[in-house]
Amino acid sequence: MDITIVQGPGSAAARVMLQAGEGITTEGGAMIAMSSALHVETTTRKRDSGSIMGALKRLVTGESIFLNHYTAHGRAGEVYLAPTLPGDMLHHEIDGVPLLVQAGSYVASAPSVEMDIRWQGFGKAMFSGESAFLIELSGQGPVVLSSFGAIYPIVVEGEHIVDTGHIVAFESTLKYQVVKAGGSWITAIAGGEGLVCKFQGNGTVWCQSHNAGSFGQALGPLLKPR
Repeated sequence: MDITIVQGPGSAAARVMLQAGEGITTEGGAMIAMSSALHVETTTRKRDSGSIMGALKRLVTGESIFLNHYTAHGRAGEVYLAPTLPGDMLHHEIDGVPLLVQAGSYVASAPSVEMDIRWQGFGKAMFSGESAFLIELSGQGPVVLSSFGAIYPIVVEGEHIVDTGHIVAFESTLKYQVVKAGGSWITAIAGGEGLVCKFQGNGTVWCQSHNAGSFGQALGPLLKPR
């Protein structure tokens, strides 16, 4: 399997080249185009495993309840993938260290990658918008994630603070807690930051340059009612 990110960071797409017999699982609706050599199957769970409960867990994160499974039968083929919001995409290789992904940023993964939903508690719910769940990707193999705007890594060695609306994913080696941006609520709100996420430990956090929630709030008043 060969994954190439093209046209980034403003309007990125992922080109996934599959050799005969290889496959990839994607979020429903992520496909732009595909070779006629590929066979696609749509399910509500991971192919050949999982249950309807797994599909319902994805639904509460804001992800599609459906997953598409692309397989190259007989000969090689390619599929182009893209997220709903314009921005960048990330190709990351999971090798034993699970990845925790915010709702809306999962695009695709190899069949060897396990997908589960992790409950983060109501106290941390605002970390990923208003969802109290994160997508956990584990095992081994490639994954493709998306962001709103550019995506870039921050290597944490000790402690680092990131705005909650700018987090795409982070390694499970990091502990985190949601705290006020300033010393008081007045400072936090007046500064426009509100809540931030304090990471501790050693690992990588991937951030996005734009905040989808803030963009929606800014755009909303400019839209004419129907």
